[in-house]
Amino acid sequence: MKKVIVSFLVILSVVILLPGCATWNKTQKGAVVGTAAGGTAGAVIGRASGNTALGAIIGAAVGGASGAIIGRQMDKQAEEIAKTVPDAKVERVGEGIVVEFGSQILFGFDQSNLSQEAKTNLDKLVTVLNSYPDTNIEIQGHTDSKGSGAYNQNLSEQRAGTVSTYLKGKGIASNRLITKGLGEAFPKYENDTEAGRTENRRVEFLITANEKMKAEAEAANSN
Repeated sequence: MKKVIVSFLVILSVVILLPGCATWNKTQKGAVVGTAAGGTAGAVIGRASGNTALGAIIGAAVGGASGAIIGRQMDKQAEEIAKTVPDAKVERVGEGIVVEFGSQILFGFDQSNLSQEAKTNLDKLVTVLNSYPDTNIEIQGHTDSKGSGAYNQNLSEQRAGTVSTYLKGKGIASNRLITKGLGEAFPKYENDTEAGRTENRRVEFLITANEKMKAEAEAANSN
């Protein structure tokens, strides 16, 4: 019961703190989120908000001063991705980065094979990812709500797997990569319009610190 109460207070603290911190930068918010949350709270928040990226990144957070150190490194990496891959949406979240590609950039309609434009964009992203080897990359495939749930789930898995295979072929270590197909379960946009459905057909890259980066941040904080 005590753990349940603590978890509730943690989540309540995050919900209260973040909207009121509009003047904070991403690094500062990352330190607060990491300190307050952690794996369990991150999973709960992700499910409650329907934002799996938010939940995964909060779950991987270190928090405190070490989290702030990681946040500064993520700030730099996010800036490089945004500059290098202008066709992607890049967002700093806590101690991580979310890179979103609309499916129209990566795939033909109802297909899971990469277009030439997709390969060009992924090659640009790989250049930055290889410059920051101490990060983990979760690749999430998402679809709109048209078609059956089972079909959409399979398509999202195929698309995430195709992207992962391509990244491996370009030198990204396989132990950095996790793939998840989430089907139509987590829309970020309205599914009742064609524009919204188009936006929901997407692939997201969740970039977080690996254990080496976390250990180095802890060491730098203790000095």
